[in-house]
Amino acid sequence: MHTSLIAAGAAALLAVAGVALAETKPSLPPGFVLPHGQHDVRKATAGTYTMDVMHTAVIARVSHLGFSMSAFRFGKSSATLQWDPAHIETSTLNATVDPASIDTPVPGFAKDLIGADYLNTTKYPTATFVSTAFHAKDFQHGTVDGKLTIMGKTVNATFDVQLIGAGPGFAASPAMGHVIGIHAVTHVDPKALGLPSVFSDPIEIAVDTEFTKKG
Repeated sequence: MHTSLIAAGAAALLAVAGVALAETKPSLPPGFVLPHGQHDVRKATAGTYTMDVMHTAVIARVSHLGFSMSAFRFGKSSATLQWDPAHIETSTLNATVDPASIDTPVPGFAKDLIGADYLNTTKYPTATFVSTAFHAKDFQHGTVDGKLTIMGKTVNATFDVQLIGAGPGFAASPAMGHVIGIHAVTHVDPKALGLPSVFSDPIEIAVDTEFTKKG
């Protein structure tokens, strides 16, 4: 009796799950081929791109007293990329992160980090990066120099950038556009930012994101 009830319940759950998947699966025309990123940034046409927040992670990795690297994720960010694949050196990037959106698995620690002893987000509600130069090594790798401002202090920063994929794709919506997906990493000196002495080793800032352009 109990076995039959369990089996019937499992069958009902599977049926509901199947309906849910059918409702959420995008309806594609016959013969349509899902777009995939290409390993050539020139496949993304020139224009103004914006950060796709649904496919973005901004992570700070901080040494935990030399024992391990603790990862902190910032949940709110935005950026605009002016892109020209024919003249990559003329491209520009302007990005903003909300430091109060920091998240950590340590209970209650995020509240401490946004306080006056650390990020002091009441006084410094935004962190920014403004590019000063793009340097292409090849069509999948390069660097972006710029000014990084955190806690009211501005330092020079260079991001090593790896292209993950570029070209026609879903531009943060079911509508087709153009996409540039990258992984970028830089390191900053915590002393230059005025952080407490407990932060002695360079802090890694890693960004995984997609920039999208409609049409």
